Amino acid sequence: MAFNRKLKFQTSDEARLLPAYTIGEAAHYLRMPEETLRSWVAGRLYPASGQVKRSQPLIRLDDPKRKHLSFTNLVEAHVLAAIRRYHGVKLPKIRRALEYVRRKFRIERPLIDQMFQTDGLDLFTDRYGQTINVSRQGQQAMKEIISLYLQRIERDNKGLPIRFYPFTRVSESAEAPKSEPRLVVMSPTISFGRPVVTGTGIPVSAIYERYQAGDSVAQLARDFRLEIGAIEEAIRCEAA
Repeated sequence: MAFNRKLKFQTSDEARLLPAYTIGEAAHYLRMPEETLRSWVAGRLYPASGQVKRSQPLIRLDDPKRKHLSFTNLVEAHVLAAIRRYHGVKLPKIRRALEYVRRKFRIERPLIDQMFQTDGLDLFTDRYGQTINVSRQGQQAMKEIISLYLQRIERDNKGLPIRFYPFTRVSESAEAPKSEPRLVVMSPTISFGRPVVTGTGIPVSAIYERYQAGDSVAQLARDFRLEIGAIEEAIRCEAA
């Protein structure tokens, strides 16, 4: 894509904020409906006092003009998906809980801040429970789900997301995803942020294109010198 071509000339700090994914592409990698993600990053239309208004987005796009997500935005949406999938919580209530955490810790983007992964998560689930009257047991269950999503994110020495291991088998539901292998990774400094086979830099799209053309999994494993499990995971990532 043309808007990705400058990525290789950027530092990792700059690269993670560059426009990298359309809403459709990001929704595909996150295994969620496109319209759901669109409402998170662009707001949702709703009737109010005889008028149609648009709610404020939960995720502030780093490229609001073209409506593309940056790598940072993608990770934010990944964490938000963990929250949203639990009990189908309404967005205004999530927004209030996140605003509370933002004020308490004075952090601009709580969904990706390292502090959210530690003290902030406890504070969020506590506030979340108060907002929607969820028991302590329910709050703990939610914390475990969010933690499972947070474990798919690796950070650099500044504490900022630098690698993301997308789920390839989870669908939008209240059910917690099962633990999955980390055979596919996304990073703003590798292959323009596109998914690659972990540790190789081989784009999963290259594997999937050959699979669609008729090559068997075994043949692809031989040609790319990968384990069959890695080939299957690459295909699963692109096919869903």
